[in-house]
Amino acid sequence: MGKDIEKYSRRGLQSGYLSVVVGISLVLFMLGLVLGAYFGLEYTQNAAKENIEIDLFFNPELNDSDIKMIEQELKSWEEIKSVWFVSPERALEVFQSNEQEAQEIKEIFNDRSPFPPSVSFNPVGNIVNKEGLAEVKEKILQAYPEQVAEVNYDENRVSQVNLGFLQWIYLFVAIGALLTIIAFAMINNTIRLALYSKRFTIKTMQLVGAKSGFIRRPFLINSIIQGFLSALIGVALLLGVFFALKRYMDIIASTYNLETFLILFGVLVLLGVLISLLSTWFALNKYLRKRLDNLY
Repeated sequence: MGKDIEKYSRRGLQSGYLSVVVGISLVLFMLGLVLGAYFGLEYTQNAAKENIEIDLFFNPELNDSDIKMIEQELKSWEEIKSVWFVSPERALEVFQSNEQEAQEIKEIFNDRSPFPPSVSFNPVGNIVNKEGLAEVKEKILQAYPEQVAEVNYDENRVSQVNLGFLQWIYLFVAIGALLTIIAFAMINNTIRLALYSKRFTIKTMQLVGAKSGFIRRPFLINSIIQGFLSALIGVALLLGVFFALKRYMDIIASTYNLETFLILFGVLVLLGVLISLLSTWFALNKYLRKRLDNLY
């Protein structure tokens, strides 16, 4: 009879631990989806920023070779991702809406392009804001005061790119925070139920003189293992989702590389272990503080 009770008690404890792992895994999976969407948004925002073009217009006395020399020098600037020389003919091609319009412009200007040679470049994403681009503009004008006549870019587009994505980032942060609070509440309740069957063991150890730290240690170690296993399962589910979406969405392949997955894995492991550890700590303290009569 005693063996049967012990067997059922052990089975219930194992079932409780399994439910904790499954519960944490599902919550981490949902948090991982939010984090994955956030990383995708960051990639899209950075790509949109680096797609902004800044044009440099030069003084008329500069020839093409001088301008191309400046182009080569700008390629070494850390604020610039890519830079290219724009010939008058290329500028006309970009400006024209159709071939007939281009021909009419050439006829007006005696078969020549009205556009002077220029240099265009894409900045790196982390400086694409009002202050960052103003600093780059000032740096260019200081470096080439006699050569550069004007630095031109669309300030409204810069503001729209930053403001539009900022609203989405706030939304993802709010969703992530809400999920974390819900996760902590759910996991805390699950762990408390899992420890319920061990409440007399915990109190017995306390009554015979075991210190609180000694009682907590095996439970806290077990909670760390639970959090780590839950993170592994959550990441495995995320990988399955990402690889499934990769077939239908090209952005998945370009956004999520090994570094991104390592960051995602590290964050989920940290959250899983931390939530499991804190929930176990609070649940244990509850039983350590209770009197023996109140455990029934």
